[in-house]
Amino acid sequence: MTVVGPFGLSVRDQALEADVQAGLTAVEEGLLEATKSEVPFITEAAQHLVRAGGKRFRPLLVMLAAQFGDPYAPGVVPSAVVVELTHLATLYHDDVMDEASVRRGVDSANTRWGNSLAVLTGDFLFARASQILADLGPEAVRVQALAFERLVTGQILETAGPSDGRDPVDHYLDVLSGKTGSLVAVSCRFGAMLSGADETVVDVLTQYGERLGVAFQLADDVLDIASDSHESGKTPGTDLREGVPTLPVLRLRELAARSGLAEDIALCELLDSDLTDDARHAEALAALRAHPALELARR
Repeated sequence: MTVVGPFGLSVRDQALEADVQAGLTAVEEGLLEATKSEVPFITEAAQHLVRAGGKRFRPLLVMLAAQFGDPYAPGVVPSAVVVELTHLATLYHDDVMDEASVRRGVDSANTRWGNSLAVLTGDFLFARASQILADLGPEAVRVQALAFERLVTGQILETAGPSDGRDPVDHYLDVLSGKTGSLVAVSCRFGAMLSGADETVVDVLTQYGERLGVAFQLADDVLDIASDSHESGKTPGTDLREGVPTLPVLRLRELAARSGLAEDIALCELLDSDLTDDARHAEALAALRAHPALELARR
């Protein structure tokens, strides 16, 4: 909560920080309550990633957006719980699709309990999010439903790949808008909408969330290549192993097509090969980390 002014002065807004922190504490309590079940094993599985921590990026945006209206309005904290539960549920499903072994520095749910239970636990979290959402009114339900459709569509488009003649980078950015931007946009929308902010403010914050979500995912995709599991808390190179081309790979392909350099073409061929082999995967990851395409993507 530090704002740097035009003369380099650092101003700490302690009242804002206390306000937001109080909201996030309430969200944390709400997450634990929402993931409880009469079946102890379901509670353990549903709280697995909640207790592992995380940035709580989306709830933070809900709390900040609510500052444009009444941040103490009764729907603000529950809506933040909804967006985080939805996000957590997608992580359970993503790790099954990606065959990831680590999430937030702990064993992924699919590694610990198998794919079927990981998928079902994600479904359980979606169900609990829907229960909370139902109390927030039909408009909130509609907003969440449309965002969830976009999220799933983005994931499907990523899996299917670009259509013939479509620019791969444009396709990739559309994927990011759907699978990440949509829920970040809803976080800002819920905070503003449920705090009673003006409709113009709600629209602007929604656009802000969409763009921030895309930038956030771009950075995450760079980190998937650049960071090890100790730094990121996730299995590195997951997208490479799955054959999902993120921006570093797309920039590499552009460079290879433009320059025709033998080493660039050879790296593209390596990335297009079967990277489920651990040795080949490690070779591809190391080569891409050292390639200028990674810096282009970072910029």
